Amino acid sequence: MVEEFFYKNILKNLFSDPVQITLWNGETLHYGEGKPRFHVTFHKPLSKKEVAMDPSIAFGEAYMNGDLEIQGDLEKAIQSIYKKQDSFLGNSKLQYFKSKWNFSKQKNKEDIAYHYDIGNDFYKLWLDDTMTYSCAYFKSDKDTLTAAQHNKVNHILRKLNLQKGDTLLDIGCGWGELITAAAKQYGVKAMGVTLSEEQYAQTSERIKQEGLTELVEVSLLDYRDIQGRKFDKIVSVGMIEHVGKDHITEYFETVNTLLNNGGLSLLHCISSPTNGATNGWIEKYIFPGGYVPAVNELITNMTNQQFYIVDVESLRRHYGKTLQHWARNFEHALGEIRQTKDERFIRMWRLYLNACAASFFTGNIDLHQFVFTKGINDSIPMTRSYMYE
Repeated sequence: MVEEFFYKNILKNLFSDPVQITLWNGETLHYGEGKPRFHVTFHKPLSKKEVAMDPSIAFGEAYMNGDLEIQGDLEKAIQSIYKKQDSFLGNSKLQYFKSKWNFSKQKNKEDIAYHYDIGNDFYKLWLDDTMTYSCAYFKSDKDTLTAAQHNKVNHILRKLNLQKGDTLLDIGCGWGELITAAAKQYGVKAMGVTLSEEQYAQTSERIKQEGLTELVEVSLLDYRDIQGRKFDKIVSVGMIEHVGKDHITEYFETVNTLLNNGGLSLLHCISSPTNGATNGWIEKYIFPGGYVPAVNELITNMTNQQFYIVDVESLRRHYGKTLQHWARNFEHALGEIRQTKDERFIRMWRLYLNACAASFFTGNIDLHQFVFTKGINDSIPMTRSYMYE
C-alpha cells in the first residue's frame, strides 16, 4: 500500500495531457480531463531509492528494460512531461544535472569512441546520405533530410564568408561533409580533426575517392594538440558539447590561438536557455561526459577572448525536426538493426532520439550558431542577405 501511494502521488501530476496509467498490480488510474493521449504501464515498481537519486536514470532504465511501456506517441508523451514544469519529473534532474567528470584528453577520446565508434554501419542505417550527425536546416517542410543537411552545410559555409585560398579548420569534423564541400565549392584548404577512429577512417577514404587530397586533410587529433598552424576560418559543429564545463574557456582560448587576426569562426552547438546542463541518463548511456553550455556562458567566454560577435541564430525547431527524421529512419531500419543489436539497445536509442526531439520542441534545450571574429573584420557584407543567397 505504501508503495502504491508513493507512485500515485508522483504520477498524478506527471503529464500535462490526460493519461491512463496501469500499475503492476493491474490497477488502472486516469489523470487529467478528457480522453487519454497516452497509456503508461508499469510491469514492476521502480526502486524508490533510485527514483530519488536520479529519476532520469530510474525511468530511463525502466523503459530500456521493458519494465515501463508507453502506448501512444513516445515523443509527444515526453513533451507532455517536460511541459508540466511543476511535476515530479518536469522540475527534476530529468532536465538538469550538473556533471563533474574528468575531462582529460584520454577521457575525451574514450567518451567520443563510446558514442561515435558504435560503427559506421549502424549510423548509415538512419542518418542521411551525407552521414551528417547534427542539426539540419529545413528551408521547406518538403525538404528531405539529405536536402536539409546540404542546406545546413551551405548555410554554414556562407556564414563563414569563404574566399578561394582561405585556410579552414573544422573542429570535430564528423564524416567530412563540411570540409569536402568547402573545398569543392570555394577552393579553400581545409583541415578536419576528430577523435573518432571510425570517422577518421571513412573521412580519409572519402577525401581520396573525391580527389581532394591537395585541398583537404583529416587528422585523428585533439584540437588542443594542433601545433604550428593558423587558420583564416574555424568552424565547429556539435563538438563543444563534449568538452565539459571546466574546458569551455579552454576551447575559446584555443580557437583564439589558432585563428589569424581578422579571422572568423562559427560555433554550431546545442545550448541551454538558462543554466548549463546535462542529463543523468544520457550521461550514463548515450554521451558520457556530455555538457550543454548555457547561452550566457558561451557569450561571456567569447567576449572574454575579445572576440567580436557578429551573428547569432537559433535553429531549435530545425533540430527537433531533424531528430524526428532520425527517429523515423531508426524505426524503419529495425530489421537490420536487430541483426547486430539487442532489444535493450534498441529501446535505449528509441528513447534517446524521441526525448531529444521533445526537449527541442518544448524549449528545454536550444541550438545556436554563433559567428565571431578575432579583431575587426570589415570584409563581411554589411547585411545578412549573403547568408541566404
